[in-house]
Amino acid sequence: MRSIAFADFLIGVGILFVLEGLMFAASPAWMRRAMKSAMVTPDYILRGVGIGSAVAGLILIWLVRR
Repeated sequence: MRSIAFADFLIGVGILFVLEGLMFAASPAWMRRAMKSAMVTPDYILRGVGIGSAVAGLILIWLVRR
């Protein structure tokens, strides 16, 4: 039997795939430019944005679950 937390995790991953898929379907040229831009962006900036996004996501989850 799966736990509720694991089911919520899978729902979150599913939503991520839906949103990413919609962005690629709606504007593949924009996504291609965004990926090219990410390739030349320094690692420290990508790392900072990634950590910031993760923290914002955790705060959002915490606020919703509270």
